Amino acid sequence: MKNWKSIIVAAVLAFSAIFAAGCGAQGEKLVVFNWADYIDEDVIKTFEKETGINVVYDTFDSNESMYAKVKASGGYDVLFPSDYMIERMLAEGLLQPIDMENVPNAAHIDERFTNLPYDPNNEYSVSYMWGTVGIMYNTSMISEEITSWDTLWDPAYAGQIFMYDSQRDAFAASLKRLGYSVNTRNVDELLAARDELMAQLPLVQAYITDAIKDKMIGNEGALALTYSGDVLACLPDNPDLAYCIPEEGSNLWFDGMVIPKDAKNKENAEKFINFMCRPDIAALNSEYIGYTTTNRDALEYMDEEIVKHPAFWPDDETLDRCEMFYDLGDFKVEFDIAWNQIFINAN
Repeated sequence: MKNWKSIIVAAVLAFSAIFAAGCGAQGEKLVVFNWADYIDEDVIKTFEKETGINVVYDTFDSNESMYAKVKASGGYDVLFPSDYMIERMLAEGLLQPIDMENVPNAAHIDERFTNLPYDPNNEYSVSYMWGTVGIMYNTSMISEEITSWDTLWDPAYAGQIFMYDSQRDAFAASLKRLGYSVNTRNVDELLAARDELMAQLPLVQAYITDAIKDKMIGNEGALALTYSGDVLACLPDNPDLAYCIPEEGSNLWFDGMVIPKDAKNKENAEKFINFMCRPDIAALNSEYIGYTTTNRDALEYMDEEIVKHPAFWPDDETLDRCEMFYDLGDFKVEFDIAWNQIFINAN
């Protein structure tokens, strides 16, 4: 999917890396904790060559697993949590302010993606990617137009449905299908959504995470609850895949870059965040992973076919039906109990 602009960017990066290789702070380190498949690996190599900073890179598969590891052991310098998790970590004092004077490239972030509700003064986070949760489906296996969450509960597709193994995302689909908010704190609404997910279980082939992409590329299922960027990442390998944001609405999410309170390499963390906000770097990451960058100037470097895809940038009417996740506070316990009940009863 790369175009001529991407080729030029790659050439410039290669030249700058050679020039800067001997100029970095040799022996310095940076420990990054990010989602799996959420960065172009060449970007890390370029950062190391340009700065001389050695990147130790670790991955997680959910906000909750990231949070648990940070709480238990720490040791990271840059994290990539989602909106509601940033809100939670801020409330618990787990993050430290970013010196924005050291991140001048943050000026390239679209103003619509700054000062968001979870960080209203833009002190603790820099936006990385954004997108929606919806249904990826295989048009060679499904003839009907997909418009509703009801499709994931349709017995006609028994054994052909993948659910993303994420508590908030699975409940979001069920809650919106019932006409409720993804941030409900009403026990009856939550339990109704739980019961619907339990009723759906016999139709589900598997609850999985990143493996959804390989499964859908390989035509191993017809439908999947997943993130908008996944379909763009899969399209080059399977052009029959499409994406729908259901008419009932969905989740509009943001992932950001933050520095934990116990970071040992804060200055290097800010160098890394600044590097990630360079438009050419943001474009490489966005094209590689298929997700929508918050960097407005990065779009100039990107393939027009990607930028105009409705999964990459939905229209305003569609986005108006979506909600951001908020930290559930103490009500998170109710979600945990309901989530566990789904799978306990399944066994």
